[in-house]
Amino acid sequence: MLMAHPVVLEDLIAQYEALTLLGAEESTPQARQRLADISYTLCVATGTRDVDMALIAARHRLSGARPEDDSLLQAAVPAEQPAGA
Repeated sequence: MLMAHPVVLEDLIAQYEALTLLGAEESTPQARQRLADISYTLCVATGTRDVDMALIAARHRLSGARPEDDSLLQAAVPAEQPAGA
């Protein structure tokens, strides 16, 4: 599967959030179509079929610590060494 560049993912997330914040679902046909296009592109870019899962996958692939991403915390904890090692 091709992987979208993080800058592309950031832009798609920002566009999706702006459109939903502005209420594109209940707006003009053009706004609804733009939201549908962004949702579809997010799904294609992340290999998912649902926009909510696409957002999760896109955010997970972006670098940096975020409150909803504990992957950095898990990587920072050293593994316990067995006794006598």
